[in-house]
Amino acid sequence: MPTIIINPFDESHREQRRAAPRLASLEGKTIGLLDISKPGGSFFLDHLERLLKERCGAGSVVRESKPTFTKPAPDEVIDRLVHAKCDGVIEALAD
Repeated sequence: MPTIIINPFDESHREQRRAAPRLASLEGKTIGLLDISKPGGSFFLDHLERLLKERCGAGSVVRESKPTFTKPAPDEVIDRLVHAKCDGVIEALAD
């Protein structure tokens, strides 16, 4: 039986885009935390939220969750983050 090697990298061509500019500070900012719904993610984000407020002075934290980690976030989840006027969003996973 022949050995089959599968490349795990997605090599499809994508349009080049610029990264969003970094925030100079998190002081007083509204930060969105997007939980991708992997096990342990909410525990990790609970800790991250505490650190953002205590150490970085984040003004508020908005939490949203994807229904499943296997697909991109639905438009309504992204819309809620946009309507919350987040200055930045952190998408986090865990396992």
